[in-house]
Amino acid sequence: MKRFSLALAALVLAAAPAAAKETLTVYTYDSFVSDWGPGAAIKAEFEKTCDCDVKWVAPGDGVALLNRLKLEGKETSADVVLGLDTSVTAEAKDLGLFGAHGVDASRVKVPGGWSDTTFLPYDYAHFAVVYDTEKMTTPPRSLDELVTGDAAQKIILEDPRSSTPGLGFLLWMKAVYGEQAGAMWARLKPRILTVAPGWSEAYGLFTKGEAPMVFSYVTSPAYHMVEEKTDRYQAAAFAEGHYLQVEVAGLVEASPEKALARKFLTFMLTPGFQNEIATKNWMMPAGETSVPLPEVFGKLVQPEKTLMFTPEEVRDHRRDWIGEWLNATR
Repeated sequence: MKRFSLALAALVLAAAPAAAKETLTVYTYDSFVSDWGPGAAIKAEFEKTCDCDVKWVAPGDGVALLNRLKLEGKETSADVVLGLDTSVTAEAKDLGLFGAHGVDASRVKVPGGWSDTTFLPYDYAHFAVVYDTEKMTTPPRSLDELVTGDAAQKIILEDPRSSTPGLGFLLWMKAVYGEQAGAMWARLKPRILTVAPGWSEAYGLFTKGEAPMVFSYVTSPAYHMVEEKTDRYQAAAFAEGHYLQVEVAGLVEASPEKALARKFLTFMLTPGFQNEIATKNWMMPAGETSVPLPEVFGKLVQPEKTLMFTPEEVRDHRRDWIGEWLNATR
């Protein structure tokens, strides 16, 4: 009887379903989880540290993340939001969805340092106009030359209502031109081939040859130098300086997986995450790496001046500045 009972118990245990893995839902932007992006490698590395699954949700570009959170509110299924930047963090905080990240940020390496207790950086780069050297032998050397230059030499931009690079260019225009930004948008209009919803769409059109210029990052040429072994695509250095983007992640306060979410944010500053940034997200790592940057990063444009509004300034004026852009470019 005892043997039978033991055997029966073993059968019951064998038939019992295994405990379900925790699932961490991370909202991000589409290029992060593209075939060439860092998402797959980062998911695999983090899942080695936990009995969990990482579920990526990519509704579009960076500002699209904010727009989705506004629509979902307290009903959001996100545990972590990765892909906002400092131009929208004040507005994101106002949603009341994010809690303190609770991570030691002393290891964060971004220009100007970091003290925000809600959002945590994972990469950064200065924006730039990237041009095709086979189609443009004399690129603009300043924002003013871009605005007033040959209208036959087109540029592809991103929409500031859905894209963080698109918003970055709008802020760059405002930082340089101030009250004259509307007039300068009107002067730039003939050079704009199209305004794409996000960076992926814009850069795809550029590499297909639709225009000789696209708005992107000083780090973008590194991709072509490393992966395609070509110097064809380069960033133009602008005399007025370059606008800086710092990309961040935040923890959703109401997440049922808050401990796992905080573990992910802590992991985000380690080599398991940061090693993938330079050569898969093509940005500058904001945390610890265990491998050096590729040598081609030493060939990239090094901006002499950094332009940047505070998150609060952008929150207070973003709607008006977008209206100014729309009125000038219709």
